[in-house]
Amino acid sequence: MKTEFSLAQLADPHVAESEKILRNCVHCGFCTATCPTYVLLGDELDSPRGRIYLIKDMLENQRPASAEVVKHIDRCLSCLACMTTCPSGVHYMHLVDHGRAYIEHTYRRPLMDRLLRAALAFMLPHPERFRLGLSLARWFKPLAAFLPKGDGRVQGTPSLLSRMRAMLALAPSQTAVSDLRKGDVHPAQGPRKGRVILMLGCAQEVLAPRINRAAIAFLTRHGIEVTLARHEECCGALVHHMGREEAALAAARANIDAWLGEADAGLDAILITASGCGTHVKDYGFMLRNDAFYAEKAARVSALARDISEYLCTLDLPARTHHEPLRVAYHSACSMQHGQKILRQPKDLLSKFGFVVNDIPEAHLCCGSARTYNILQPDIAVRLRDRKVANIASVEPDVIATGNIGCLVQISGGTTIPVVHTIELLDWATGGHRPEYV
Repeated sequence: MKTEFSLAQLADPHVAESEKILRNCVHCGFCTATCPTYVLLGDELDSPRGRIYLIKDMLENQRPASAEVVKHIDRCLSCLACMTTCPSGVHYMHLVDHGRAYIEHTYRRPLMDRLLRAALAFMLPHPERFRLGLSLARWFKPLAAFLPKGDGRVQGTPSLLSRMRAMLALAPSQTAVSDLRKGDVHPAQGPRKGRVILMLGCAQEVLAPRINRAAIAFLTRHGIEVTLARHEECCGALVHHMGREEAALAAARANIDAWLGEADAGLDAILITASGCGTHVKDYGFMLRNDAFYAEKAARVSALARDISEYLCTLDLPARTHHEPLRVAYHSACSMQHGQKILRQPKDLLSKFGFVVNDIPEAHLCCGSARTYNILQPDIAVRLRDRKVANIASVEPDVIATGNIGCLVQISGGTTIPVVHTIELLDWATGGHRPEYV
């Protein structure tokens, strides 16, 4: 793609990086076939190629974002299926991240939109605030049935009431209190074979603390010492995808300090059980590449970051089948398959431990979760969820497994089939607790 940025513009490292990405695009349109919003809406501007044109025009001409541009960029899930499809290696993720940050600085959203986004950024990355918010939501959850649904036509920005309905619908009827504490060390059972930091995360520890408990149980059972970093924070992905770049960078720096502060005793990996967080942490090196103090540290952390399935595949794990051979529909989160290119490991582990793993039709398409997307774009999110659930149902599974808390919550809202994290099944297969409802 031809670009016409001035030398003054290219002096900005963010613009220079985006210009390099834009030049790689050859307009082929392969990305449209795997873009969820284009598949649903059929609008070129709701495809990666269309959004690339919008971002290019906005950045090149240094014009403030318009409402029309914001509408189409907001509809992007950042599922990154386009990056898997692209034959030219266009790094769409970094380009759309730049576009969102530019929008945040140049566009004044309507008041209700600003307030909702500010509330999400204030609450979701902080477990205690999030837990309080869910407690309040449970009181109002019965009112969701009386709030308006979207009309399904997805013509403009969803109304505040439809977003409120989506939030209340997603709120669980109850939440468990986590007994895991930052700073704790969980020793290996038997001879120590390795040492890892396990990232607790923020939303997951409120919505499903059982996931990290299962991870710790599995790891320690197989000789791995697990440390929970004392000063860990939210990874920053939630605010990053709302264009709040400074808040995202602050979270990244805090985590880098927290994790590397635990690395002196030797460290094999920083393990992450939510693939959305994993994709983001693996990008810390890029995000802080221009920070003289943190660039090298960020690159080190990104190199240490592993999805738990990646790490488990490096261990010598004896195969066991001490359970009935359940049929498992494995849903690969977009952040897993497109963001981190982790394709076989989770399925291989499930098969190794006696589960019958079924591939899902249209597995490349997003379920509609995408961090806060299912709140901010509820009409599209529900349509994608229902499409995903129908594809899952077609393989008639006993249980659905996934590696991302957002997908787990999203898919659970549209099916009665149990949805669990992959590590919960692996823990059960090796002597742990049977996952609830399975």
